[in-house]
Amino acid sequence: MSLDVSPALLEQAERGEVDEAEFVDCVRTSLPYAWEMISSLVAQLKVDGGPFADNQTPPPDEQARGQLLRALASDAIRGALQRHFGVRLAFQNCHRVAVFPLDSAVDEKLARFTSVRSQLLNQSPEFRDC
Repeated sequence: MSLDVSPALLEQAERGEVDEAEFVDCVRTSLPYAWEMISSLVAQLKVDGGPFADNQTPPPDEQARGQLLRALASDAIRGALQRHFGVRLAFQNCHRVAVFPLDSAVDEKLARFTSVRSQLLNQSPEFRDC
C-alpha cells in the first residue's frame, strides 16, 4: 500500500467527496521522503529563482526511492502535489525530480528537461536497476 489512509479519509472517498487538502496531508505523512524532496526543491526555486530546481542525488535507500516513484508515478498524487505547491513536476530515472514554476516563460526548459534526448543523456550504469 502506498498511502496510509485514515478511516475518515477513506470514508470521504467512499461517499464520493474528498477534501484535497486532507489528501495532500495523507501524502505528506505517508511519503515523507518524497514530500521533503519536493518541498525543499520548491523552497530552493523560490530562493534561487531561475527556470527550475532539481535534485541529482540518488535516494539513500530503496524505501526512499519507492516513495519518489509512488508520488510521481501516480497521476492523482502528482497532480495534487503540483496544485498544492503551485509548480509543475518533472521526473527522470529513479531520483531526478525537478520543479518548474507555473510560468509559460519556462515551457521550453521544461520541454527540454522532459525530452527523450534529456532522458537518454541522464542515464548511467548505476541507475539501471533503480
